[in-house]
Amino acid sequence: MSAGNTVIHREVEALRAGREPRLLARLGSGWAVFGARQFVRGYLLLLPDPVVPHLNALAAPARSAFLADMARLGDALLATTAAVRINYAVFGNVEPALHAHVIPRYADEPEALRNAHPWAYDWEHAAPFDVALYESLAAALRRQLVI
Repeated sequence: MSAGNTVIHREVEALRAGREPRLLARLGSGWAVFGARQFVRGYLLLLPDPVVPHLNALAAPARSAFLADMARLGDALLATTAAVRINYAVFGNVEPALHAHVIPRYADEPEALRNAHPWAYDWEHAAPFDVALYESLAAALRRQLVI
């Protein structure tokens, strides 16, 4: 996959053009969006703008801003949901462009998955994001983010 042709690049282009319904908020370092598959309620991603290949490609101030925005999303989820903790993940192996997964974890998750890695879920069969279903959560998160 060539640089500039990842899903992350295409999503940021769609966000800039106002064509991404999963948009939660524009933050200082990039875009907060709901995950296309909601394997747990409130699963979010942070996409940098501009897109870079990985965290270490950012200069120190931009890197700090991205990580701070990632934590802000976690704080907002903790304040607005029944999450007991937040899992954060930055990989870039499948899509070689920086993006962060912000994953709320709940006490009422199925017992076999409650303490498992989020990738243990069956993401293929997870509920797709639905704008109407997530409207109230999005509004609550935006209030927490002071957007």
